[in-house]
Amino acid sequence: MVEDCHRARRSPGTPPKIVVSSNGATIAQFHSQPAFRKSLLQADVIDADGMPLVIASRLFCSRPLQERVATTDFIHTASEAAVANGLKFYFLGAKPGVAEEAARRLRHKHCGLKIVGIRDGYFRASEEKGICEEVQDSGADVLWVGLGSPRQERFAVEHRDDLRGVGWIRTCGGLFDHTAGAVPRAPQWMQDHGLEWLHRVRMEPRRLAWRYLTTNPAAAFHLVTKTHD
Repeated sequence: MVEDCHRARRSPGTPPKIVVSSNGATIAQFHSQPAFRKSLLQADVIDADGMPLVIASRLFCSRPLQERVATTDFIHTASEAAVANGLKFYFLGAKPGVAEEAARRLRHKHCGLKIVGIRDGYFRASEEKGICEEVQDSGADVLWVGLGSPRQERFAVEHRDDLRGVGWIRTCGGLFDHTAGAVPRAPQWMQDHGLEWLHRVRMEPRRLAWRYLTTNPAAAFHLVTKTHD
């Protein structure tokens, strides 16, 4: 992240790298939604934000993934690196006020963190170009986009060229809700055993129960039948 952002500062005409995460829902959508698959294949980096991916790689690959890269953990590592290297963040997404609270907590935890712009996720497609101009004008190095899939991936791909000078576009799903304290993390033992999805269903049953009932079996099928070196 640091290297890519410094490179973008030296060459502001360079389009940003797109960094996204993959979990069970992402895998199911990838194989069922052609438009989403097209967007995901244009990403530069895909993190494994889900223990089932790590477990499948351990079972079927000679060089398995070493660990899960949870976005809710990575934001703190990224914040430390940003403070140490003078990088600036812009937060885009979530309900009004949520990203602001997430920013407040991160600034408190990581003294000196520069979050130079915040905007909620409630905007029309016609406003997207203007938002990209705001991000560029802010001098942000990393744009965190928490609009949910597949909207955030589409936004990143469609506006990569409108965000030249930014080092990273980092999709982040519900990161702002977690960081703001609106949605608590699962206990560590559930995270370690790939059961965080179960904790999330318990916390938000109406929103997530049907999603996981439909995506988890499909994701399991694709992981078992398609994971290989």
